Amino acid sequence: MMTLLLVLTAVCVLYLAIIFCLILSGTRSQPDNHADTLLILGAQVKGTPARPSQSLKERLDAALPYLFANRATTIIVCGGQGPDESDTEANVMADYLITRGIERKRLIKEDTSTRTKENLLNAMAKRELGKTVIVTNDFHLYRAKLLAKRLGINRVSGIPAPSRNPSTVLMYAREILALAYGFLADW
Repeated sequence: MMTLLLVLTAVCVLYLAIIFCLILSGTRSQPDNHADTLLILGAQVKGTPARPSQSLKERLDAALPYLFANRATTIIVCGGQGPDESDTEANVMADYLITRGIERKRLIKEDTSTRTKENLLNAMAKRELGKTVIVTNDFHLYRAKLLAKRLGINRVSGIPAPSRNPSTVLMYAREILALAYGFLADW
């Protein structure tokens, strides 16, 4: 019985280590230049009037250099309104980008989604994505690209927004569980 318990523990530890390594591989992603579409995945907004959370601000700030260097790229900001939010994530993201010099005509709002898979599906319904760059936090990028490929977005790369949040360790732990779930159920 003890041997079986040790073997199961070793298998679980090995599985978690592999998942963690996959997540880390996403943190080193590099975007393809001249993408047709840049998707910025939503995250919580706070306050009234609504403003980006630290996690969302990290995503938006990571997108800006790419957007200034690739002015023909269309931007889709993704994210609906949660019960504790005073506005949609997409509206807050669009306002943030516009106040930093991004042209309104380049922006498309996807403002109904509540999770990563919905972000991608709803963005696909807005327009033909073509060559796509996804912007999300570094710990989330591997799973976002995995879901995109499963949904048929084959020319996908990413910009990992570095996480500087004090709860980043918790976010990595949450992402380990989410990725494990994604491998099994998010098809």
